[in-house]
Amino acid sequence: MFPEYRDLISELKTTDRYFQTLFDKHNTLDQRIKNMESRLEPGTPDEIEVLKKKKLSIKDELYALLQKISLSRAKL
Repeated sequence: MFPEYRDLISELKTTDRYFQTLFDKHNTLDQRIKNMESRLEPGTPDEIEVLKKKKLSIKDELYALLQKISLSRAKL
């Protein structure tokens, strides 16, 4: 996810609790979706769709944070 921000992501996962929480939620949802789609975990197509929307929302927020931090550092 976001290879252009790989170094910044690594840094924020250890220094920014909010970012780390969002990142972990995204990964947890991703795994649940994969498990449901593989029938390793119960889930209806509607439930999977809801989880995918939540995951996308979190991904959008992560991207916005990365852009904001990257831009603020570029101005320094």
